Amino acid sequence: MIADVSTIVARGMGVHRRGRWLLRPADFGIAGGLIGLTGPSGVGKSTLLATFATLRRPHVGALDVLGYDTGNSADLRHLRARIGHLPSDFSWADGLRVRDFVAYAAYYKCAPTPAVNSVIERLDLGDVAAMKLGMLPTDVRLRAGMAATCVHEPELVLLDEPLTGVNEQAANELFPLLRSLAPTVLITAPAAGQVVGWCDQVFALARGRLTELATQPRPTVTGGRGRHPTVGGHMEVITPRDRTAGLTVPASGHHVRDVPGLDVPVRLKRLPVGSGAGV
Repeated sequence: MIADVSTIVARGMGVHRRGRWLLRPADFGIAGGLIGLTGPSGVGKSTLLATFATLRRPHVGALDVLGYDTGNSADLRHLRARIGHLPSDFSWADGLRVRDFVAYAAYYKCAPTPAVNSVIERLDLGDVAAMKLGMLPTDVRLRAGMAATCVHEPELVLLDEPLTGVNEQAANELFPLLRSLAPTVLITAPAAGQVVGWCDQVFALARGRLTELATQPRPTVTGGRGRHPTVGGHMEVITPRDRTAGLTVPASGHHVRDVPGLDVPVRLKRLPVGSGAGV
């Protein structure tokens, strides 16, 4: 479903690389809040994130981000000023002190000097501001990366596998911080279990197809710190090929496919995640 207020809107967008579709042409919308994009290593999550960051162009179709047409070169400068993007590997900065790293990002993004101290305080980095990134624990180093990414107060933040190497307790504490970084924050993860329940929307990327997973807020277990995701089912994003085959998603939320030889369409209910069945 594509809402009028979606932060990211793709229409017939496809991403092709090295002779294969990382994302087959599809229509989809990504709204505000905390969004998860999951899939195994090599499936194309980083490339798709870079496409949203306007570092790559879609192979086909149209992509609007924050109301800007990414195919219009005249819009890119204004759009990039409203995006923060942190790749999974920023080890090149390990020799920089936290404050210098954030200050460099502020200079690059034309953020005012006071923004450096502000974001360092906001992300609780004051005690380590003089330390080199390579000396920090994984979760603290991530917060330094997020500070550099958000020093210019972007409207859209894209973080590539920020939870890699972060233990479960630290990850649980990071999620509220991730949500506070910007109106829309999109993170990638190799497994859906890492983000389902924490995110407002969760998408899974596999074999060139994008699937939106149904998710509910994680319940807090009384008397303990453990949290467990509740997954209701899944809903596929409709591609042009699906529409040609007669597949639609009506308001009821069920899948409907027109099957040749039958007078009425076959109605398929949502399937539990992990059931092994599909449309």
